[in-house]
Amino acid sequence: MFSKEATVNNEVGLYARPATFFIQKANEYRSTVMVEREDRKVNAKSLLGVLSLGIIKDSTITISAEGPDEEEAVNALCSLIAGNFGE
Repeated sequence: MFSKEATVNNEVGLYARPATFFIQKANEYRSTVMVEREDRKVNAKSLLGVLSLGIIKDSTITISAEGPDEEEAVNALCSLIAGNFGE
């Protein structure tokens, strides 16, 4: 298992369009990818799961993955967050 912390800095947090970008990126990988915030952990490939975390601006989340491309998946999602989802 590989994991990293990331801080969401875009204005709307991980809602609507940014959440869709996040889930699409997570689905590019074969590994099981999870996202965690404040003791709640959900499947990063599930829109409802990600939205249920209520990730707002300046939230710190943990992204973890387990599988054949786990490190690549986590790093790609962290890069997407660091780049403010291309906004």
